Amino acid sequence: MTEQKARRLAKKRLSAKRYQHTLNVRRMAVKLAKRWGADPEKAALAALLHDTAKELPREEMLQILNDNAIMAENAQNRPSPVWHGICAAILAQTQWGVEDEEVLSAIRCHTTGKPGMSLLDEIVFLADMTSAERDYPEVDYLRKLEKKDIHQAMREALEMNLHWLEESGKPVDEETRAALEDLRQRERNVAHE
Repeated sequence: MTEQKARRLAKKRLSAKRYQHTLNVRRMAVKLAKRWGADPEKAALAALLHDTAKELPREEMLQILNDNAIMAENAQNRPSPVWHGICAAILAQTQWGVEDEEVLSAIRCHTTGKPGMSLLDEIVFLADMTSAERDYPEVDYLRKLEKKDIHQAMREALEMNLHWLEESGKPVDEETRAALEDLRQRERNVAHE
């Protein structure tokens, strides 16, 4: 799928506000990809598709997960706010011709993270959290940090997410805890080298 097709698809599937967010995520993802040596085209494609299932009704997302059970990997038993990334990756693969596993992974884990995240996974996750319209108190700190140390920014972003979810009493996806533990373990391994 070309970036132009992805852009048209996102515009068709999303509200004006969500589409603007998507363009902001694309801009940030490309900037981070160039900064850290990832493929800017893959970053742009993953960013444009990351929220394409976000505004689907819950029942429709559940249907996508059930119809693609092997790809969904039991996602229907995870907190529903994470379904849209998994559904977008499934649709990208099954209906929109995206074959690049790295792009599909970045779409899939953009809200939760996962153990063993690739650089592209981290870029799309952070671009989603630090896109231009974001204005939560810690966003400027995270924007500065992702320019200096993307892995530390990723760890702190996951810590923030977990804190916000726990503080608000919302369900935490276990994949997020596993992603954070994996990043902490990688940091410990580097410190011992």
